[in-house]
Order: sequence, then structure tokens, then C-alpha cells
Amino acid sequence: MAMCKVSSTLHFSKRLQTSSSRETEAHWVPNTDVYAMEGGLVIKVELAGMRREDLELTIEENRLKISGQRPDGCRSPKCKFLVMEINYGAFENVIELPPGYDLSQARAAYQNGFLRIDVPMASDATAKKLSVTISGA
Repeated sequence: MAMCKVSSTLHFSKRLQTSSSRETEAHWVPNTDVYAMEGGLVIKVELAGMRREDLELTIEENRLKISGQRPDGCRSPKCKFLVMEINYGAFENVIELPPGYDLSQARAAYQNGFLRIDVPMASDATAKKLSVTISGA
């Protein structure tokens, strides 16, 4: 099974569409694990400090796009960083799955700063554009 990031078959993309329809670079890409289990794939994304309402999942063919924006409202505008390792602002992750998985049947849950998306094996997947609802687990 071959996978890459489109930001990595599995592919991840670091591109965002702005409201004016031109592409710009996203500020960051969250840490993501993708692993196979009996019956499907699990995609786990580290998104601490975000609310479920600020996340968007969309599906087009064999690609899952995870996007959102992590606000930075907890520091003074005049602070001077000694170390800065936490990413804030807009992000986008596009994951291209290998054949054999049905994104139209994906289920997502967000709990304790982690987004988990379970993608079952395909029985007869069709190419279409969908949204995935994130439940509070």
C-alpha cells in the first residue's frame, strides 16, 4: 500500500484558497498519523487548542481535506519570544488515500485536541464531493 503526503499517496497540501480565489501558502500543517487497522484506515490529527466548530473536513474523490484556523488570543501583542514552537493561524492538510478505501463512509470525532477520522475499506466507492460532520466524542 503506497501513501504520500499532497502536504504528503498519502499526500498533504499546504495550499489555501482565499476568498478572492487565489492560492496562498498555509501557515502550518498539523502533525498527522495515518495507519491501517482491520477494516480500514485511521487518520489522527493533533489540533490542540481548537474547537470542533473551527474545523472543516471535505472529501473529493480519494482526497480528504482538513482545514481550519487556530486562534492566538492568549499572548500580549508586545511579547518577545525566546522559543516559539506552537503554530497558530490558518492550516490545511490534504490527504490522498490509496485505492480501496471509502471516504464517503468516513466518521470523524474530535476529543482532547485530537481529530480522529475512521475510513472503512471500500465496497463500491464513487467519486463525489462530500463534507464530514465532526462529533464531540
